[in-house]
Amino acid sequence: MFGRSKEKSAGSTRVEARSATRLTGATRLTKVERTGAGPAEVAPAKVELTKEGGKGRPTPKRSEAQARNARPLVPADRKAAQRLSREAQREERAKVQSALLTGDERYLPVRDRGPQKRFVRDVVDARRNVGEYFLIIAGASLILSMVATPLGSAELLLGTTLLIYVVLAVVVVDSVLLGRKVSRAVKERFPEPERGLTSYGVTRALQIRRMRRPVPMVGRGEQPR
Repeated sequence: MFGRSKEKSAGSTRVEARSATRLTGATRLTKVERTGAGPAEVAPAKVELTKEGGKGRPTPKRSEAQARNARPLVPADRKAAQRLSREAQREERAKVQSALLTGDERYLPVRDRGPQKRFVRDVVDARRNVGEYFLIIAGASLILSMVATPLGSAELLLGTTLLIYVVLAVVVVDSVLLGRKVSRAVKERFPEPERGLTSYGVTRALQIRRMRRPVPMVGRGEQPR
């Protein structure tokens, strides 16, 4: 009997010791939670987000952009700038002059540029116009009148004057006919003709054929391009 009682007392003592150990561990755990002591927390890594399709750099300030784009109104070397400007103008004039002789549309003046202007030039150049002879006849009449005055030949002076007026009247009639032809041909070729094509063609017809610029690209009697 005494042996069993001793075993019971020893077992109860062990149970009490275990209970006390558990209580002590719980107390320590509670203290640790209160004091905040525990395993070190790992800070999350800082991730930089870049907008897809962005330029990848900060937008410059307005003052910085203005300072970067600012250019001096007056160049430092005026002589060099003037020399470069003269060279550029010389090259541009050379290109224009070459285009007037070859018909290159890229460098023609604005007044001669475009397919409609080219078509009008071809219509005029393919025709024999009275206006292209007017300057020649007028010059010859002027010379004859200057010769007739010292000679006292009134008949020669009157003849030269009448010749100029007759040729002028024929030129006016021929110009009217040419203007109608140009207007009709342009309307047949282009659905939306430009303004001023008739006067452009008449003005060209009054020039001597060899002095026309751009130079004629079609022969007399040929069809316009």
